[in-house]
Amino acid sequence: MLKTFLTRLLVPVLLIVTQACAAPGVPTSDPDFINTAIAQTSAAALTQTARVGIPITGPESPTPTATRPLTATPFPTFTPVIIGTPQIRVSVDTNCRTGPGEVYPRVGALQVGEVAEVVGRSANGEYWIIRNPDRPGESCWLWGRFATLTGIPSLLPMFTPPPTPTPTRTPRPLPTATRTSTPSRTPTATHTSTTTPTFTPTATATSTPTPNFSASFSGMENCTGTGWWVDIELTNTGGITFESISLAVSDTTNSTVLTLASDDFINMNGCTGPDTGANLPPATTQIVSSSAFMYDPAGNNLLAMISLCSNTGQSGTCITQAINFTP
Repeated sequence: MLKTFLTRLLVPVLLIVTQACAAPGVPTSDPDFINTAIAQTSAAALTQTARVGIPITGPESPTPTATRPLTATPFPTFTPVIIGTPQIRVSVDTNCRTGPGEVYPRVGALQVGEVAEVVGRSANGEYWIIRNPDRPGESCWLWGRFATLTGIPSLLPMFTPPPTPTPTRTPRPLPTATRTSTPSRTPTATHTSTTTPTFTPTATATSTPTPNFSASFSGMENCTGTGWWVDIELTNTGGITFESISLAVSDTTNSTVLTLASDDFINMNGCTGPDTGANLPPATTQIVSSSAFMYDPAGNNLLAMISLCSNTGQSGTCITQAINFTP
């Protein structure tokens, strides 16, 4: 067994010696060649410097990305929407009158195929106040049974009917008495006396005061930040006091309508402050300012519908007039 161990030990040594002797350029005459090689290999291993490692500092940080700077969001701008003036057509030729009903005089008609601008409406929704197709600058009441409206009727001002006109009677001639012939009689003497006729005074009817007024364009004013408004001069030419007003101003050039309803008669009076009147008595004059346009309407065709009423809240006896003007 010892022999076998020695044999296994010598075989690797002989292989090493054989390879060393076969290597070119390696001297084989040196008896200490193997020991020298082993010593040099050990020295080289002891003197080899370890490679510096890369220190581990934790997980890698992500590559920073550019951050968009915060910018202020601009406040949105709003484009004004101009609502067109409502228009009306009819399927049957329809009369246009000074008020709602056949008791009012006929002042025009809207025929099939014609189109008219609507400037107001009645409280019950049965009539429309339109620009009279037959009389430019005036308005009239149109029955809505055969009418078709385009637009937004809720933006139209509500008008109170004018007083019902008093019917007039045509005097009729009294029938002529027919004398019938009687047989002749022999006159006899009679005593005649002359009597003086007496007259019984009849009661005089008391006349009801008539409402009436005149209106005219007075001018246009503007203050910074308040817009442009028109002034209408009103004069009470009737016999009652007006307590409220309804005013609608239409810009027919670009189809803009402004409405106003008030129990006071307010004059903006430039930029110094409003001048307010509680009512409009007979034979007095007051300037009333419209609502403000958000643009300068100078040079445009404007239509003003003015309704004055005897009671507050645009009620009682009311009368309406229309005027056209260009500021």
